[in-house]
Amino acid sequence: MGRLVLGSGSPRRQRLMREAGYDFEVVVTDADEMADSADPVGTVTHNALAKLVACRAIRPDADILTADTLVWFDGKLVGKPRDEEEAIRFLRAFSGRQQTVFTAVAFSRAGGASPRVRVEASLVRFKELSEAVIADYIRAVQPLDRAGAYDAGDHGELIVAEVVGSFTNVVGLPMEAVGELLSV
Repeated sequence: MGRLVLGSGSPRRQRLMREAGYDFEVVVTDADEMADSADPVGTVTHNALAKLVACRAIRPDADILTADTLVWFDGKLVGKPRDEEEAIRFLRAFSGRQQTVFTAVAFSRAGGASPRVRVEASLVRFKELSEAVIADYIRAVQPLDRAGAYDAGDHGELIVAEVVGSFTNVVGLPMEAVGELLSV
């Protein structure tokens, strides 16, 4: 394997990769992302591949791993909240309900090999959230840089009742898929 590049500025993705023992460098791009509420799988796939292409232009000599995560709730994409008020609205809406977190992971080896993509979906069921719990969570987590205004790995016990599927997917990078892609 050549030098590994993680095409993501996400501290959560970087932490997961470090914890798994991967040696990598970070490259952050301004890839052209899209959002299609009718197609969450197509959206994350497109965005992960767009990030990979943008990283490849910067580091043609590296193995590149990129990802894109979104929350799918009530037939709509839920991105990062614009402000604290929107974060509070998101969490109120999620209270006692279920959503799906989709992440596409794209990987290609140095030398222009065709990228491989894996998409993971995890179900997240929320606890019934009081206004006090929402306020405590917002103060503890500072959720403005997180899809859906939450992170199951950062005080998730306050708000998440259950995750079905990959827990690390809900954090932002399904490490099972990463391991499979990097091992081939």
